[in-house]
Amino acid sequence: MAAESGRDTVKSCVRFRFSSEMFRGISTNVTAGISERFAQGDIRLGWIMMDSELPGTLNVDNFEMRFADISSVEISKLQALSISVGWPHRAADWQHLLDIGKGYVALDEIGRVGASGMWFPHGDGFATFGMLITSPRLQTNGAARWLMKRIMTDCGRNRIRLNSTQEAQRLYASLGFKPKQTVYQYQGTATTPMALPPPEKGLFLRRLDRGDLDTVIALDAPAFGADRRLHLLRLFESSICYGLYQGERLRAFSMRRRFGRGHVIGPVVAGNDEDAITVTHPHIAAHADGFLRVDTHFDSGPFATLIQQCGLSIYATLTTMVTEEAASYGAGQNGNAKVYALASHSLG
Repeated sequence: MAAESGRDTVKSCVRFRFSSEMFRGISTNVTAGISERFAQGDIRLGWIMMDSELPGTLNVDNFEMRFADISSVEISKLQALSISVGWPHRAADWQHLLDIGKGYVALDEIGRVGASGMWFPHGDGFATFGMLITSPRLQTNGAARWLMKRIMTDCGRNRIRLNSTQEAQRLYASLGFKPKQTVYQYQGTATTPMALPPPEKGLFLRRLDRGDLDTVIALDAPAFGADRRLHLLRLFESSICYGLYQGERLRAFSMRRRFGRGHVIGPVVAGNDEDAITVTHPHIAAHADGFLRVDTHFDSGPFATLIQQCGLSIYATLTTMVTEEAASYGAGQNGNAKVYALASHSLG
């Protein structure tokens, strides 16, 4: 399956047959060996723990899936999967994720992608999870649980964070994730924002480039909860970036890039609402009458008010969930900045 695991290759994929029977318990005529494994907790709710003692095949009805490294699949097939559940990802958006992440897909017998799951490493010990998608025809057959168990094992990290849809929260909770914050997905056709008052004396706003990367990382790491250098570098390649400086000190930064139906603003990292508004304002002004999206933990206060006044409304809500407290976002304490807008649901 994935080269990371050292256990499987794409040519020797684990094969899995799905059926609703998986979720109706173990029947009375099941073999004694499988019953014993179930009693020991190795088989739960239809997923199979990956160990050498279990057979690599489970046959139920006539529906067979095989799992493969996500990098081995054509982007057009991945995009077809995300479109099937109403997600707006373009081919370029998928490529961005593939450039910095790892994961698996479930393929049917004619090569169609039925499910996906990815993880994105951020330094040692920490990762974000995302792009866990299950096609409508597989959503009650255990594919999401199997993928989650697999990537949790193979990512090799204990501190994990993800943003869950309402429908998936029960699955993630059963795997040890705990809810932390609500994510508000604002989107819509933007209107021209009101002019801002002049900045305080000594503050100046300017475009950022790769030369500012180290300064951006120093501000971002306590807010995000980890050093995401490689991810920020990739975002610099595809984004318009602004920074608010006070002398040589960076107080806030923001990024805007093409995504889905239009553009997304994020990440936005700042020490206070006023600075966050200052670095977000030019992005909104540049796309008045265009489709914009902002994912944030704020639904009230000055930053949220700016977004709402510019014509963006809450389209959906998600929940940030973590495996442990150390995987949480920074709280903006001790003079540190905090994340006002996410780069994406998958990247955080």
